[in-house]
Amino acid sequence: MNLPTFALERYFDRHEFTAEIILCASDVEPWTLSELIDLASPQQAHRWSDLSLGYTHAAGHPALRNQIAKLYDTLEADDIVTFSGAEEGIFALSNVLLGPGKHAVVVVPAYQSLFDVAASTGADVTKVPLGPEWSFPLEKIAKAIRPETELVIINSPNNPTGAVTTEEELAGLADLCRTADATLLCDEVYRFMVHGETHPPAAADLSPYGVSLGVMSKSFALAGLRIGWIATSDRELLARLAIFKDYTTICSSAPSELLAEIALDNAGTVLRRSRSIVAENLAIADGFFHKWDGAFQWTRPSGGTTAFPEFIAPYEIEEFAAQLLREEGVLLAAGSLFHWPGNHFRLGLGRSNFAEGMERLDRFTETHFS
Repeated sequence: MNLPTFALERYFDRHEFTAEIILCASDVEPWTLSELIDLASPQQAHRWSDLSLGYTHAAGHPALRNQIAKLYDTLEADDIVTFSGAEEGIFALSNVLLGPGKHAVVVVPAYQSLFDVAASTGADVTKVPLGPEWSFPLEKIAKAIRPETELVIINSPNNPTGAVTTEEELAGLADLCRTADATLLCDEVYRFMVHGETHPPAAADLSPYGVSLGVMSKSFALAGLRIGWIATSDRELLARLAIFKDYTTICSSAPSELLAEIALDNAGTVLRRSRSIVAENLAIADGFFHKWDGAFQWTRPSGGTTAFPEFIAPYEIEEFAAQLLREEGVLLAAGSLFHWPGNHFRLGLGRSNFAEGMERLDRFTETHFS
């Protein structure tokens, strides 16, 4: 296995806890422990106070998996295996399905592990870029699929662009995977953050070839729990994933599992908070990019907690971001951290100090580029 440096994570490791404002975060403002415990039922509160800090169920606590299954229309608790965040799920699935002589198709831009972990197995990886205004490239995916294709990977809503794959596009992709006998992995960590009335179905509900990746970090604003999961009706695949997990984390943290269960038991409350924060911040972003039309290219995200605007100037975005950090204490993530060309940068819409960060970005832009 030969994994390259994870550019985005190394960047955050250098700056995340020293920058004054993180204007490129992909999660929503986290809940505090006391806020979450306040949502617990009496029975859950009793379990919390009397919690044994021993090993837990390898596949995830049955009560937690039952709550996760409720997020899907067709699945049961036995269709879920939990992992340490989404990252471990990606790592396990890629290693179980791929290897030398195998092939994967990955839609980009995307979180780096979605394509680099696949490549690290020795598999050949074809990256298919989103189209203009982040349109879904269904025809290009179809052309990229080969007889040896084992895995097709998408992320919807997409990080960093905020693009959302429609139900029709997802159904078309599921049909392609069924014909090719390939697994479809849909990274759905932002699934409940669509900026509209409805959201597309989960891949795991749409097809027996569909695998849904979920996590408590993004829509549920609980990144510190490190609880993620893979959901699919393909129980043979789940069994292989469970065997692989025996060599990684074995099981999850008992406190994290119970806290995740509490949050999912109150999913409506938790998600309303996340959506409210993002909606308010998205309106602020709309105003900023309307003011600076011509300096930035703004493609409004359809979902998720991030956007991927482009700075329109003969000035590299890496230097723009470095100078913004030095002068205003505001952190942006250049598009190069996502292996994407041009002057794009990721903007995070989920934090409570977003308005102040945009005010500082506005002041910086006014000072240097007006």
